[in-house]
Amino acid sequence: MPKLDKDAEVELKLDGAAPPLQTSTTQMQRRGLFEHPGMTVFAIVELTSKSYTGHADGEEKQPQVKVRVTGAEVAQTDEQALMVAEVMRAMYRHRKMNGTLDEIGPGSRDVEGAVSEALGNMPTENDFEAHQAAKRARNTRVEQY
Repeated sequence: MPKLDKDAEVELKLDGAAPPLQTSTTQMQRRGLFEHPGMTVFAIVELTSKSYTGHADGEEKQPQVKVRVTGAEVAQTDEQALMVAEVMRAMYRHRKMNGTLDEIGPGSRDVEGAVSEALGNMPTENDFEAHQAAKRARNTRVEQY
């Protein structure tokens, strides 16, 4: 990998592969996005860099990195959309407070608290594992009969 100057701006390009988005949206959401241009859904995505374009000395073109969505969850209910929106606002406020943006937006400045509150009623990893174990147990009982 080439090393860039600390002040170099890197342009981000989104790769076309988006299967995680396809699988995490409902049919109704995909249909709504198609039929109603400008419709919005909230998602949490994981981006992974897949390739880069370096730059030659003396060339004015910015370095670019291509990223792909490798994980995604789309809010399925209004409540989930509100939680994701609040986490986004908290992260936005955090960037402003760190000096990467000019103004501080309205609302709480406690990012960890906002995230904790937003995720408070979501299932934990232990809840999910218990659900999976119960599902396997039900399937095993059905197969025995």
